[in-house]
Amino acid sequence: MLSSTSPFVVLPSSHVRAHDTFPQAGELEKQLRAEVRGEVRFDAGSRALYATDASNYRQVPIGLVVPLDEQDVETTVRICRQFDAPILSRGAGTSLAGQGCNAAVILDFSKYMNKMDAVDPTLRTIRVQPGIVLDRVREAAERFELTFAPDPATHSRCTVGGMIGNNSCGVHGLMGGKTVDNIESLDLLLYDGTRMRVGKTSVVELERLIAGGGRIGEIYGELKQLRDAYAELVRTRFPKIPRRVSGFNLDELLPENGFNVARALVGSEGTCAVILGATLQLVESPQFRTLVGVGFKDIYIAADHVPQILQHHPIGLEGMDGLLLDAMRSKQKSVDDLALLPEGRGFLLAEFGGATQVEANERARGLADALTVWPSAPAARIYTQAEAPRVWHIRESALGATAFVPGQGTGWEGWEDAAVDPAQLGSYLRGIAALMKEFGYRSPMYGHFGQGCVHMRHNFDLETETGILAFREFIERAAEIALAHGGSLSGEHGDGQARGALLPKMFGPELMEAFRSFKRVWDPGNKLNPGKLIDAHQPHEDLRLGADYKPWQPETHFAFAEDAGSLASAALRCVGVGACRKQDAGAMCPSFMATGEELHSTRGRAHLLWELMQGEVLPNQWKNEQVKESLDLCLACKACKSECPVSVDMATYKAEFLAHHYKGKRRPLEHYAFGRIDLWARLASFAPGVVNAINAAPVIGGGMRSLLHIHEKRTFPRFAKSFLRERQKAQASGSGEVFLWADTFNNYFHPSTMRAAYAVLQSAGFCVSLPKQHLCCGRPLYDFGMLDTAKQYLLKVLDALAPQLAAGSPIIVLEPSCASVFRDELVNLLPKDPRATKLRDQTFLLSEFLVHHAPNYVPPQVDAKIIVHGHCHHRATMGMQDEMSLLRATGAEVELLDSGCCGMAGPFGFEKGKFEVSQTLAERVLLPAVRREAERAIIVSDGFSCCEQITQNTTARPKHLAEVLAGGS
Repeated sequence: MLSSTSPFVVLPSSHVRAHDTFPQAGELEKQLRAEVRGEVRFDAGSRALYATDASNYRQVPIGLVVPLDEQDVETTVRICRQFDAPILSRGAGTSLAGQGCNAAVILDFSKYMNKMDAVDPTLRTIRVQPGIVLDRVREAAERFELTFAPDPATHSRCTVGGMIGNNSCGVHGLMGGKTVDNIESLDLLLYDGTRMRVGKTSVVELERLIAGGGRIGEIYGELKQLRDAYAELVRTRFPKIPRRVSGFNLDELLPENGFNVARALVGSEGTCAVILGATLQLVESPQFRTLVGVGFKDIYIAADHVPQILQHHPIGLEGMDGLLLDAMRSKQKSVDDLALLPEGRGFLLAEFGGATQVEANERARGLADALTVWPSAPAARIYTQAEAPRVWHIRESALGATAFVPGQGTGWEGWEDAAVDPAQLGSYLRGIAALMKEFGYRSPMYGHFGQGCVHMRHNFDLETETGILAFREFIERAAEIALAHGGSLSGEHGDGQARGALLPKMFGPELMEAFRSFKRVWDPGNKLNPGKLIDAHQPHEDLRLGADYKPWQPETHFAFAEDAGSLASAALRCVGVGACRKQDAGAMCPSFMATGEELHSTRGRAHLLWELMQGEVLPNQWKNEQVKESLDLCLACKACKSECPVSVDMATYKAEFLAHHYKGKRRPLEHYAFGRIDLWARLASFAPGVVNAINAAPVIGGGMRSLLHIHEKRTFPRFAKSFLRERQKAQASGSGEVFLWADTFNNYFHPSTMRAAYAVLQSAGFCVSLPKQHLCCGRPLYDFGMLDTAKQYLLKVLDALAPQLAAGSPIIVLEPSCASVFRDELVNLLPKDPRATKLRDQTFLLSEFLVHHAPNYVPPQVDAKIIVHGHCHHRATMGMQDEMSLLRATGAEVELLDSGCCGMAGPFGFEKGKFEVSQTLAERVLLPAVRREAERAIIVSDGFSCCEQITQNTTARPKHLAEVLAGGS
């Protein structure tokens, strides 16, 4: 595998703090703060947040600037120039080759500089700022049946500035090419302060600009000289393939390409200029599309058949292998969707577009019919309009699905996105597979097969000297295989540091000198993203891990069994894919949706926790206040556990951190008031009317709100008589016994839900038993990290439920957050207690139990529309399928809102400092939908917190599923 004469040596990882090695950092920060109107952050937490991107690399920056506008960018560049400080422009931080991290001052455009002008449907153009998210552009363009053709899998959060920097592409490269093919002009700021707009340049215009002199004339003159000197070499040495992304686009300066300076700068990864704006070229967007899935024996045979499928002119042709599907199944991701794929271990997805659905269908049928006469005809399936998005979701989930696989660990980039001619694809993949076998590596294969670009993530060992040297030799030899097939080292994600040092293999010494000259034209002092792409640091330098990686491994309350018992390993799951930065759908990550801050994204929190375990940038270990600040706005919604491609579980990480943070430290009063709410609720249930009156009294109630830091617009939830006390003398009836869990919220606040569930279970023919004492799962305790108390609660529950656990009785839980404790936290806190596993397996939501264990149950008919808001824990831990199935069986028209987190999240929405975030989340989808539908629809929400958010902001009275089933219409 690794030759004893390897020319490589292990280089130390970049575990240096750039802020500390830049002597004038303090003065630089001071001057930036004085003049920049946006945000200037040189604190340890901000530098830790931006120390890595989605690559293997880590370089702690000098500081961060979040500019408000172009003036702020100009000011920042001017001040950095005074201090000779390097600069890195950054989009969403999802770069995979290391170009998104550097020991520099980082410009983050995503928070404020994210605007766009109106679409010009005649010219088919739109002007945008660099921080605009791609999907916002596509949404605007689709109103005119246009689109921006490049559409990487990160389209929900990647920024156009980042796409221009990396020359991104995506699924529909066959339809519209790469980013470089869709740029009309760029507005630039150079490190020396020069501003210019560049694009296609006629011969006359070029001569005029040169004659005009000055810095701009000098730039155009040098570019012309560069073109004339290297034109023939560019023509002969640049591979003629659809996905050549490596190197600078010197071919765009050729006369036949119109001396297009804007397109020459696409893919320069921020090494030449700061992009202030871009005018994008839009293309027709087929309004009718049909997807065909084709299954082959393996991925190599699938690749062999790409040229034949291309003859049918699809607008997208993607491939993926069986290993990808195995990874998704092992993580229980999109399991139902996987069943839509045809039989095989290698798959091609061909999409066809048309002016009408009939036309798109006919093109898809043309391929399907052609397949039937192929030797060893592959299995094929034409998807319906409802099925196609589900199949595309499998493909879009590939990067995250392969980044971390339980039992296998992390799949690292490194040899990630090489591209060859599609006709060479099968041979190339077999060559890489043989090399992987030699080195003992494994990797799924997926990507843009129609353009010969394949993504991989290997199980590289990046923590030992031997492993790192093997990694370095592997990518060297993989490069030789790609080049032997006439390919490009990068076909989509850029060179950065992962492939920059390999470029001489591809282009040779003369073109490498041309690249250096191109860089010097724009940035002679090498201050823009230095050490990337050209004269790049070595691929095995500046590693996030490295042979010197020795994270802090403290004892933890949770077992972290899938992460070898290590919180550091758990945080390392996050490889920076950034799915938590989407703001338009799903539940993850609510605090980022509200603030737009990396600090309050799942990725940001995971990176901070990893840095805390690393122990170099963030001090004070568990007592670190910046980590606490980041976790403070985490709503513990658990959405990341299901929506994050690598299943980062921030709710658990937060509880673990807070448990240690407050150890030996006095807790705020509200921790006890909210965390032990079951005790106060039990006491209040003896005289609920009196307690409610006291809470509503202006003076006493106001004083309590002030004492507990509750926002003045929040009212206390109303206590009620305990359902258990009400049912003390009731006789159980029915045949099969089930146990109805009396959670704190429904027992002491919403007993009507308990009554309804009791009645429903009895009507389904079950004998219903109830707790004989006050029990609580301790759900609120986790919000404050009160884990020792939480363990006591759980042990008490296990003791009390001993008869039910021994008998295997189903335990029906009405509150989703309580069910999630038994399904999740219980076995993580008590991994060695066999009773914990039993309780987990015997716990059911009402909907789950009725759908799967009550075959004779028929729900009542409901003559109304039902609007459903799913509790975050319900979605994340159990899924909404059974609830929706049951409600639809009532005959009602049922709509499940894509409302994400309601924003209340237990005590979160009551707190003064979090009220604004809470309301922002509620107003995103949930409250407008409730106000719109409340008079003519039943609002169903099973979560106590969700109901509180609705009732405290509207006149609606939401119902639990049990109440709908008990009451019918």
